[in-house]
Amino acid sequence: MRTPVAATVVHLVFEPGFFSSSPVRVALVVGAVTAVVSGVVGVFTVVRGQSFAGHALSDIGTAGGSAAFLIGISPLYGFVAMNLMAAGVMELIGIRRPRGRDVATGIVLGAALGLAALFLYWDTTSTSTTGATVNVLFGSIFTLPGSMVPVIVALSVLALGLTLVLYRPLLLSSLSPDLAAARGVPLRLVGVGFLAALALAVSLSAITIGAILSTALLIGPAATALRLTRRTGSAIVAAAAIGVAATWLGILLAYDSYDWSASHRAWPVSFFVVTLVFLAYLVVDVVAGRRGAASRPAAPAGAV
Repeated sequence: MRTPVAATVVHLVFEPGFFSSSPVRVALVVGAVTAVVSGVVGVFTVVRGQSFAGHALSDIGTAGGSAAFLIGISPLYGFVAMNLMAAGVMELIGIRRPRGRDVATGIVLGAALGLAALFLYWDTTSTSTTGATVNVLFGSIFTLPGSMVPVIVALSVLALGLTLVLYRPLLLSSLSPDLAAARGVPLRLVGVGFLAALALAVSLSAITIGAILSTALLIGPAATALRLTRRTGSAIVAAAAIGVAATWLGILLAYDSYDWSASHRAWPVSFFVVTLVFLAYLVVDVVAGRRGAASRPAAPAGAV
């Protein structure tokens, strides 16, 4: 039985109707699933030095999401289709060295952004679509229908399954491509498989917090986790936990923000999620920096 004080605290934190709201429940499920996938894939993205590829895919997906609006289907399908195609092209025209990957990524990104500009223009001038630009670029997690949850879960399982199957060769090729090649690891096949998982993770993140902000959920928790630990398994767990915490708290703050002003206009979920991810990294980076400084041996007297 709740005490009056506990009930008051709960009421202050959770606005009435939070737990009974169907859009909120859908948002919590989708947000958690997306954060877990982003955390797992994000750790390998950071370790492999492919953060630019992740950012590029989030922008490239804008073309697919806006095209999906034109034909009247969920932007998620457009994000997935465009990102998978782009990931395949990026791997086929790129080479193993990071510079070659960046060049290939830049070429595909430029072409996709041109298409995105055209599709968004058609979206905004069409009488049959409304809010396309906001939904594609900044997400619309509270407007996702419950029917999309099984699709999102299925895509999440596929992305996690790909990462799990490729785990050992992916880890080895991420840390030492030359050693992986010497041991017979099919680097091109592993690269294609990882980019497919990355494309799915970016697509899920885009439908949650928007195409232009999805990199924050992919890279932020992973980078934060890798500041806490250098063990890949521990970093994956920590990244997923940080992502889920930031997403759920962001959903709560966005819901509560409806009553923060007389205008009764809720703040976007994407703003809160990105801000929380940034703050988490900032705090961990400062703490890790202080611990590193404290653990260094003192310089001997007279040393320069």
